[in-house]
Amino acid sequence: MQAFRRAGTMGAEAVELDVRRTADGVLVVQHNPHLEDGRIIAATTYAELPAHVPTLPDALDACAGMWVNVEIKNDPEEPDFDISESVADDTIALLLDRHEDHRWVISSFRMETIDRCRALAPTIRTAWLCGGVPDGIARTLVSKGHIALHPWVYMLSRDTIDECHAAGVQVNTWTCDDPDRMRELIEWGIDGICTNVPDVALEVRAALSGQV
Repeated sequence: MQAFRRAGTMGAEAVELDVRRTADGVLVVQHNPHLEDGRIIAATTYAELPAHVPTLPDALDACAGMWVNVEIKNDPEEPDFDISESVADDTIALLLDRHEDHRWVISSFRMETIDRCRALAPTIRTAWLCGGVPDGIARTLVSKGHIALHPWVYMLSRDTIDECHAAGVQVNTWTCDDPDRMRELIEWGIDGICTNVPDVALEVRAALSGQV
């Protein structure tokens, strides 16, 4: 949460975070399915987690003033996979209770997960995460009501951005820390860059816009 708050003070407009669920149903923010000691989060109660693992509400509070890309982790190859998509149900219920739908973008590598979110809460934006970009994905996203594609930066081309924009789909890429690549992406018209160095990204954008 210190990193989220620091991003805000740096001037970042958004934060990306990953959501998983504990054995007793608490939504927490953690990238990996396992803790550092090897325990599986889905098999561990919230009270047993290390203090540095925040609940989703606490993490969202730390992102005050920014919009939040909430990635729901529900990978079939990971130990907390839930084919019922109930983790999506729980996440959407929590977000709806906050009455700030404009602040959220839900993303996932699993299309079924964001489809479920879209069905439950059409007022909350949804985006599909991917590594490589399949042919015709912009049309697919439009047909399903999703607003953005989130491709891996190393698999992203200018043609993909142009195709998505022509269809009315935004493109937010992950994860780019190289200022030269940031500059190229901004010149291509990228909508958002997920980065570990928001201060660098903001400097690059400002330079390109003639502010510095």
